[in-house]
Amino acid sequence: MYIPKHFREEDQTEIENLVREYGFAILISANDNLPWATHIPLELMTDENGNWFLHGHIARANEQWKNFENNPDVLAIFMGPHAYISPSWYNHKNVPTWNYRAVHAYGKVRIVEGDELQNMLRKLMARYENANAEKPQGYDEIPSRTLEIDLRGVVGFEIKVERLEATRKLSQSRDAESHENIIEQLKKSEAYNSKRIAKDMRRTPLK
Repeated sequence: MYIPKHFREEDQTEIENLVREYGFAILISANDNLPWATHIPLELMTDENGNWFLHGHIARANEQWKNFENNPDVLAIFMGPHAYISPSWYNHKNVPTWNYRAVHAYGKVRIVEGDELQNMLRKLMARYENANAEKPQGYDEIPSRTLEIDLRGVVGFEIKVERLEATRKLSQSRDAESHENIIEQLKKSEAYNSKRIAKDMRRTPLK
């Protein structure tokens, strides 16, 4: 990923928090020398040594998984908050731009089956059920026949993350007056993620 030096995110806690919060990612791999992408939730797990693993699953009908064994190198993209920045918000004439945060995770993928797959699905479901449902349903409440049929239709996988790239493009390179005005304009906007970007800008020092 192209990242100008002053936009490079190096705080590992910030990177981890973004991946956990914006877990609906894009999984990219090569298939017949062409890029193949799937939009899926990925769950971040870490071991006692701090290594990162991403757990996920795709439909068996999605042929992306068929090339995992021969070409295990994959990229997972986590797109964080983002917002349009109007040139009218500067104290000088300028061009429009976009503020955003994102993480790219590169690693090796392996297929997961059996009890390991079910444990991954159980944890993923618990996370999102508890966060979104008024009366969360447990994985083990799913009728066994329904579960058996659905499991045949998915392919689970684990990615061992080998490299991370992260960017935090939040107008850090602007002058203090323009930076402050951008924050105030975003706070007034009802556009998607504008207020969140304003909040992130407020806690990001100028460079």
